[in-house]
Amino acid sequence: MTSTPNTKAELLSSPVEHIDITKIDARPIIEAMGKMSFSSRDLARASDIFKQAVGDKNCSVILTLAGSTSAGGCMHVYRDLVKYGMVDAIVSTGASIVDMDFFEALGFKHYQADSAVDDNDLRALYIDRIYDTYIDEEELQACDHITKEIADSLDRRPYSSREFIWEMGKWLKTNAKKKGSLIETCYDHNVPIFVPAFSDCSAGFGLVKHQVENPGNYMSIDSVADFRELTDIKIKAGSTGLLMIGGGVPKNFVQDTVVCAEILGVEAEMHKYAVQITVADVRDGACSSSTLKEAASWGKVQTTLEQMVFAEAGTVVPLLASDAYHSGLWKDRPRRNFAKLFEA
Repeated sequence: MTSTPNTKAELLSSPVEHIDITKIDARPIIEAMGKMSFSSRDLARASDIFKQAVGDKNCSVILTLAGSTSAGGCMHVYRDLVKYGMVDAIVSTGASIVDMDFFEALGFKHYQADSAVDDNDLRALYIDRIYDTYIDEEELQACDHITKEIADSLDRRPYSSREFIWEMGKWLKTNAKKKGSLIETCYDHNVPIFVPAFSDCSAGFGLVKHQVENPGNYMSIDSVADFRELTDIKIKAGSTGLLMIGGGVPKNFVQDTVVCAEILGVEAEMHKYAVQITVADVRDGACSSSTLKEAASWGKVQTTLEQMVFAEAGTVVPLLASDAYHSGLWKDRPRRNFAKLFEA
């Protein structure tokens, strides 16, 4: 007996719903975890360090994103950290910003997946799988084309990823189907977003098409400008705190700003507060080859207020962010408006 094949509509019928940290008060859970052991106590200490960074009015907080937690339900967590003034700059993979956040701002969704479905069947249906999450490939290609349209509208010159994402935010102000995306919220609050490996995402396809259709007369992404601009922010900020989801390029990129400032002849403070949430193991370099303590040897991170949390980020980020939100420490925190540093 053969089973009836799933239709595309059936598979894409259960949208991922993003958690709302303002409606869930995690403070009692975090407080209780502080009296436990293992990863629970690590999370409680990490939450305390993050709250110290938020409560320190002289500290600027930088969020780094790697992995697929945005697609998995944490998208509004990151948005709300910006909305309520707990994050001053973001360094991310392209997937989190374009394939997930910009994608949903266009009115598309991510869907909970049925793990029993054959991936070859998914390919035939033009459904892409992110672990136990589905995304419609046809909609993703629509995202590619809109990225190209934005590129087509710009002056032909090199742009930092921050500049280009700023243009995406401007475009969303009049064209978004879903308001309140991370990109649009950052645009509203002058919070810069950097994607050092910008072509490694849906935007990359659009930018390739833009260059192919405009030979010798195209815009491009300048990753060196990203490094210079983020270092400018580090120098301007002085004291800084890091909340790092996953590792990879965003983690190393933001930590390297301290060293870059030194190379430029500027003595910048090591990052004072640092939290990293990851399941990566340092033995094979998957943790960007360093724990936060190891980063101290490079002059990047102070070791007094740092905490590694070895856990799947989607399970603990909402708790940490909810704890910080309900603490209210952000209410008197001044916004840095770092995007204004680059206004002509």
